Amino acid sequence: MIRMLLRVLGHEHARTMRRTMALMTITATAEGLSYALLVPVLRALLGDTPADAWPWLVAFGAAVAGYAVLRYTSDLSGMRVGTTMLRGMYHRLGEHLALLPIGWYSAGRVGEVSVMAGRGLLAAMSVAAHLLAPFISAVVTPLAVVAVMLVFDWRMGLAALAAVPVVAAIQIWTARSMAATDAVRHERDHEATGRVIEYLQAQPVLRAGGRAAERFALLDDALRGVQRASRRTVLASLPGMVGLTLVVQAIFTVLLVLGAYLVLGGAIGAAEVLTILVLAARCADPLLSLADLGGRLRGARSELDRLDQVLRTEPLPEPADPIEPAGHDLELASVTFRHGDRTVFDDVSLSVPQGQRLAVVGPSGAGKSTLLQLLARFYDVDAGAVRVGGVDVRSIDPEALMARIAIVFQDVYLFDGTIEENVRLGRPDAGEAEVRAAAAAARLDEVVERLPGGWATNVGEGGALLSGGERQRVSIARALLKNAPIVLLDEVTSALDPANEAAVHEGIERLMAGRTVVMVAHRMRTVRRADRVVFVDGGRIVEEGGHDELLRRGGRYAGFWEISMAPMRW
Repeated sequence: MIRMLLRVLGHEHARTMRRTMALMTITATAEGLSYALLVPVLRALLGDTPADAWPWLVAFGAAVAGYAVLRYTSDLSGMRVGTTMLRGMYHRLGEHLALLPIGWYSAGRVGEVSVMAGRGLLAAMSVAAHLLAPFISAVVTPLAVVAVMLVFDWRMGLAALAAVPVVAAIQIWTARSMAATDAVRHERDHEATGRVIEYLQAQPVLRAGGRAAERFALLDDALRGVQRASRRTVLASLPGMVGLTLVVQAIFTVLLVLGAYLVLGGAIGAAEVLTILVLAARCADPLLSLADLGGRLRGARSELDRLDQVLRTEPLPEPADPIEPAGHDLELASVTFRHGDRTVFDDVSLSVPQGQRLAVVGPSGAGKSTLLQLLARFYDVDAGAVRVGGVDVRSIDPEALMARIAIVFQDVYLFDGTIEENVRLGRPDAGEAEVRAAAAAARLDEVVERLPGGWATNVGEGGALLSGGERQRVSIARALLKNAPIVLLDEVTSALDPANEAAVHEGIERLMAGRTVVMVAHRMRTVRRADRVVFVDGGRIVEEGGHDELLRRGGRYAGFWEISMAPMRW
């Protein structure tokens, strides 16, 4: 676990962590060795001249005071290192997540990362602040005490030393037996969390169906799963806890019997035996705490595993010598792209001359949105090349590539801030007049005028305080403000009411003017604005040409057109 912790921390914090661990080890060793002074103290107290114990008592007090200083210093160092690492890990995780391909962020993964960045990171980094010192003390202090026993009487020292491999074996066996149950418990917790959120989000549907007072079976099943997993976790931990307690009690009994035998035989003094028994009793508490510490460390290790997996995910490679594209034309050259086990595109070639508009049409699941994502390099292709301005996107600096592209998604996400702050994301250094002009072009100014807070209106998390059409206008204004030469549109009007659709179409028309445009289209009103249309299905381009030309051919596109226009004629 320590190796994984150091790997996760990286070189910046690993050295500090090693120093802190060394200080904690020295502190635990000093605690164990300080108990050696109890032997002359008890020998003098039980002898003929008890006053001789004073110098040893002073020495023992000085040793305890030195240990207290070391303990305070090591605990303080652990807390400081823990808080510093926590802050550093937030920065490291954030910087790494910013480099990962956008396609990596699936819906389920986003939820896992959000939990990891909150509770998970706190649990992982609490190792240094709260768990490492007690764990090192529980391991090193008993070993130091055993060393003291060996010095004063090798027979009782060997008897105590015999417990070390037994305790280690119990800890290893417990950790292995708990690994599977811990994984299941985490899985059940994750599922139950999702079901709770689902239950809350489904309240309108449940109430509309008259089922608000009924139990939600999926949530009940998930909670029962958590209960069963928790029960299995407790049952799996019991043998280790009981076994550790029995071993500690057994070794103390062995030392007591062996000490009595040696005293009666005259091989050792009563003071020495009494001291060794006191030392053995002092070892019991840290050894018994290993069971609790082991469980907490396993939980932290699970979080470290997940954090390590994310940090070891390779970002998209950046070019050593970036090339600046000369133009704004787009091209897919014999592109093959697989997503998991599914081949989304198979040897697809396509070109969009600079300043032209291309509409991508096809059935659901044909890969239309994926095509836009490949152009923006959310993913890298498995074969072939995606080119912007004649340059492979893998040879373009990522920031330079994204500076050339404005994307308007179907599902708009707005940050929890004001309308103006969300628009300015397109170009933070834009002047006020430029922001207002972009808003007017997107007809966002109409929305701002009717809101009580105007430009300072807070949109809520994800833009929840605005309607879908209002969010879309913010997104278009943001793209207009960016003023990129390439525009990618992922059907932005499919779920809007007629009034908002007309406003958004007007904004989109201004956004597309004079730019290279690739638009995923479901509504045929959008397709008619395109210079060329491609029909995508089965991982290939089935048809390609102008709108009127494709209608005259009477192929797949013509059939798609008829189906799309039927509701309007009705």
